[in-house]
Amino acid sequence: MRTLFDDNKEIEKSESIKKEVLPLDKFKNLEDKISIAIERVKTLKEEKIITDRRIKELEQLLDEKNQEIEKLKAEKNLVKSQLETLLGEIESIEAD
Repeated sequence: MRTLFDDNKEIEKSESIKKEVLPLDKFKNLEDKISIAIERVKTLKEEKIITDRRIKELEQLLDEKNQEIEKLKAEKNLVKSQLETLLGEIESIEAD
């Protein structure tokens, strides 16, 4: 129990320090979490840039392969047409 002559300043200071430390710890904890979140966002942005670049490369490769397929189909049709013409000529020779 306190009296009028007790040194209340010491008690008030220690209680004040305890009250201040807890909010400062919470603030520091929050600050750490925000820093971690910011680093994670930076990492994710870098990964997204790399992924977008890779997607563009693969899309370009796919376009090239599709063009190659179309070219091969055209060549196939040309060869087929030439073979049919040759077979037609052979058949006309055999029919004579």
